[in-house]
Amino acid sequence: MPIMSEKKSYAPGEFCWTELATGDWKAAKEFYTSLFGWTAEEMPMGDQPPYVMLKKNGKGVGALYENRKARPGWLAYVAVAKVDDAAKKAKSLGAKTLQEPFDVMDVGRMVNIEDPQGAKFALWEAKKHKGADIINEPGAMCWNELYSPDIKGSQKFYSGLFNWKLKVSPEYTEIHMTDGDQGIGGMMQLSPEMQGMPPMWMPYFAVADCDASANKAKSLGGQLHVGPQDIPKVGRFAILGDTQDAGFAIISLAR
Repeated sequence: MPIMSEKKSYAPGEFCWTELATGDWKAAKEFYTSLFGWTAEEMPMGDQPPYVMLKKNGKGVGALYENRKARPGWLAYVAVAKVDDAAKKAKSLGAKTLQEPFDVMDVGRMVNIEDPQGAKFALWEAKKHKGADIINEPGAMCWNELYSPDIKGSQKFYSGLFNWKLKVSPEYTEIHMTDGDQGIGGMMQLSPEMQGMPPMWMPYFAVADCDASANKAKSLGGQLHVGPQDIPKVGRFAILGDTQDAGFAIISLAR
């Protein structure tokens, strides 16, 4: 797992932002601010519910917004140099663009992608907004994990799109920006026990105490799907669902 840091910018291929689409923005805001100690900054969106920036000690960690038509879930954003070029490359590798690339005011340019295996993610070309201010510390994103029905297909697609270096073992694929650096995420095959789970990217948020945070999530109406359990030399993790059952994971990192 990576080391903690305040980020000034993101290199192409790095996970730079995470965003929750939820069926009830007020309930989601209450759940996550209570669980992680985040503050919520509501940005008015006309007659729509607000876009909510999530912050830890004043530093941006992610966002949430209400979308009652979509399945609740977190969306991983990956930094790219030019979003239009990256979208074309993704399509040439078998992905679908869910719309044409578009400008988000003056903060960046983006496109939503569905990979050939069915998992959705976003490409982000930063302008005023680089992404999260902090990562890899308690209350911030520290890892993103892909659940794929075809792990070999996913390995081929993402290494082709982002030039990621993949460290492949039978159970797990680690994602590295360069050989020998700290990993930034992982991929795993959807197993028969996970039947019914859609292909997806899931964020991990670092916490100081995994068991205490898992218990707190349950007390707030969340669900515990896996763990808490240890990953030797990495930390202790749990996979949770929020009050709308959007999936996410928490991990207390071994130092």
